[in-house]
Amino acid sequence: MSGARRSQLGRRGLRYRRPEAQWLVPVRRFRARPEAQLGLRQAACRPRPLPAAAAATAAAVTLVLAGGCSSGTGSSPVQRFADPTASAAVASCRHQYASACYTPQQLRVAYDIEPLLDRRTDGRGQTVVLMEFANTPQPPAPQQPIVVTDMRQDLALFDAVFGLPAPRLQVDTSLAGSAWPWLAGGEEVEDAEIVHAVAPDAAIRVILIPSWTGPGSWITAVDSVLRLALAQGSVVSLSAILGEDCFTPGQVAGLNAALQADQEHHVTVVASSGDFGAASTACAGPGVPTSVKEVGLPASDPLVLAVGGTTLDADLATGAYRSETVWHTPPGTANPQTSGGGFSHLFPRPAYQDGVAGIGTARGVPDVASDAAGRTGMTLAVSAGAGKDYFYPGAGTSAATPLWAALIALADQYAGRHLGFVNPAIYRIGRSASYHQAFHDITTGISTVTLPQGTITGYRASSGWDPVTGWGSPNAQALIPLLARYTSP
Repeated sequence: MSGARRSQLGRRGLRYRRPEAQWLVPVRRFRARPEAQLGLRQAACRPRPLPAAAAATAAAVTLVLAGGCSSGTGSSPVQRFADPTASAAVASCRHQYASACYTPQQLRVAYDIEPLLDRRTDGRGQTVVLMEFANTPQPPAPQQPIVVTDMRQDLALFDAVFGLPAPRLQVDTSLAGSAWPWLAGGEEVEDAEIVHAVAPDAAIRVILIPSWTGPGSWITAVDSVLRLALAQGSVVSLSAILGEDCFTPGQVAGLNAALQADQEHHVTVVASSGDFGAASTACAGPGVPTSVKEVGLPASDPLVLAVGGTTLDADLATGAYRSETVWHTPPGTANPQTSGGGFSHLFPRPAYQDGVAGIGTARGVPDVASDAAGRTGMTLAVSAGAGKDYFYPGAGTSAATPLWAALIALADQYAGRHLGFVNPAIYRIGRSASYHQAFHDITTGISTVTLPQGTITGYRASSGWDPVTGWGSPNAQALIPLLARYTSP
């Protein structure tokens, strides 16, 4: 998962800090042409440097949903930029983070998304919704990393560097009541830029929720966002996760009811499987794993498409796919992370998982996967103004989750309808002769993590479905037509 700020979320166990990226490094200012700059309306709040908290670190929480801005609609203008300087941005990112720092185009090439965009299957007419915690400005902190910025400026920089159209972006503050709708932390930036990279003409809507006060209030906010999405978007992406034991039976039932409503209205819900392998996450306190072996919500609900993480090896010049393994931080990493997965204590095996090797009587997680490793992440951009631009790799299963949300938006456009609940179609494809054309089967790697409290034995990747990477990562040019064909109207 991803993110760049220490927030109430981070202090309370929802945000996973990724060790691959500890600091953001400024490079020279990349400026859009004057007419493009004039196309951006001035932010309601200006970006401020906030105290410490490793900008661009973390790997954790998010949800993808829709909105429109508290007093009226906060919308960004549609404006295209020219003359990207991607090479300098990527070079800076690679130098600082020892990462592949793929460009958006290279990521699209690796997952065979680019041919779809070439044929104008680019997300137009679709809406991906992101749920994020509201931010507030704080006094500048000299010599400290930038943590909160104006998301419109971040996306303008991202688009100018990588030659993308300006996003159709809106923010809804009806749940949070925020006076600073455009202030964004790294989690929100990561979600929006990855969606925009994969489905550049899809609308992006952000629903802000109040600060974290506990699992109960958080799951209530998730329910509220899921229900708002009924009328606002076709895809909901939840890059947030807490262990199943953090919630009461009533709270679990409430979440499932909201997910059923989305299913009935053909809204696809995508969620992160977590970043600690088979280990659960703390219900309160710092964002760390626990010694409990379990999966988490919302991913473990059978109505959710759960997304795990991989390490993607692609050609650094062209993006051509080479291979993929289970995402796992390097040996000796202080805070080890790996693709989350396992089997639910709450939900029995759904019908679409019947007959799948490796799945017993319980719901297995995840269903699918994509790149989540900081050392192979896509380059993200943050603009703090006054010559302070930052480029760093996305990471965690909250980088993989918005990618899959954007893929579903492409599939919705291709099908000419909202596909909604795609899990049965995913599993039908996985058990068909088309499996190896539609997916990259991840067969190397293990999700065991060694923590201060002990080693949590995970699972090994294997042929076909496994509780580390699901069916694997997408080969979108083959997968999307199959999803459109096999998903029930």
